[in-house]
Amino acid sequence: MKTINTRRTIRKYATREVENELLHRLLAEAERTQTMGNLQFYSVVVTRDDEMKRRLAPAHFCQPMVTEAPVVLTFCADTRRTTKWAECRDANPGFSNFLSFMNGATDALLYCQTFCNLAEEEGLGCCFLGTTVYSPQTIIDVLQLPPLVMPVATITLGWPDETPDLTERLPLEAVMHDEVYHDYTPQLINRFYEEKESLPENRRFVDINNKQTLAQVFTDCRYTKSDNEQMSVTMLEALRKQGFLD
Repeated sequence: MKTINTRRTIRKYATREVENELLHRLLAEAERTQTMGNLQFYSVVVTRDDEMKRRLAPAHFCQPMVTEAPVVLTFCADTRRTTKWAECRDANPGFSNFLSFMNGATDALLYCQTFCNLAEEEGLGCCFLGTTVYSPQTIIDVLQLPPLVMPVATITLGWPDETPDLTERLPLEAVMHDEVYHDYTPQLINRFYEEKESLPENRRFVDINNKQTLAQVFTDCRYTKSDNEQMSVTMLEALRKQGFLD
């Protein structure tokens, strides 16, 4: 069976070291991924030092795997390197704008996902931290990211010390649209989410949060409108400071 069909998010890691030779090989192989204009608008910061991991932890809500994983990788949208290259070659760069950030974020996320796939094929485990875009300024400060470099993804990496259950996914027909986008009717929503909502672990999730539906857990507890709006402001401020917005 393909590894992708059994992939799991790993939050607990063995004490076994991830050797630099393996890590560097996987990062190099991941460079073969797609990239806008072959400019590779991305960089990755490798964190192994325990103190540095402790300093990064608050940006990720102090989740234990940040300090416990052997390696933390921060993937950044990076147009600074290309800008410096252009300036050193008598060219006039134009990569200090939102479009260039979007291209950089896309490049960085593609690179991150390709790396994760390669790492999991080697038996490594990883956890993608969505918190990277919640507190970008803390990460910028800790990692000393200069202008035109913006963190967009973080993973913890190590040899798995757990085998968690596979998480559910929506059926293909819920995410695939033939030819044009077909909007969702209440009937389709019921059909697509029926299995997800009926799982015992999700029903328990609803109960322990004192909600009536699983959707309410995500909108009222985990990803509230007010939190999303405030973190959007924070992210825009960081983008402005990093030179991607006027």
